[in-house]
Amino acid sequence: MSELDPTYYLYLSALLFSAGLFVVVSKRNVIFVLIGIELILNGANLLLATFSRINLNAQIFAIFSIVLTVCEVAIALAILLNVYRKYGTSNLDELQEISNE
Repeated sequence: MSELDPTYYLYLSALLFSAGLFVVVSKRNVIFVLIGIELILNGANLLLATFSRINLNAQIFAIFSIVLTVCEVAIALAILLNVYRKYGTSNLDELQEISNE
């Protein structure tokens, strides 16, 4: 089985990061923003995994980043559930209007 060139992994990492950044900037629903943040972090993890072929310290950073991602998702979903219970919406524009009143 032949291995792919690491350049392909770098391109895929950049694509994941760019797609996540686009979702975070363009969407107004909190769930979609969280999905965009996950795509950004997965792109960074793929980049670190690609560099781990050169240096083993990148694997440590990738594992640390995965742990931070899991913690971020758990906390963000808990906050989202509490906000939805209190205000009845998960749309960022509506939440900003509620906070300005």
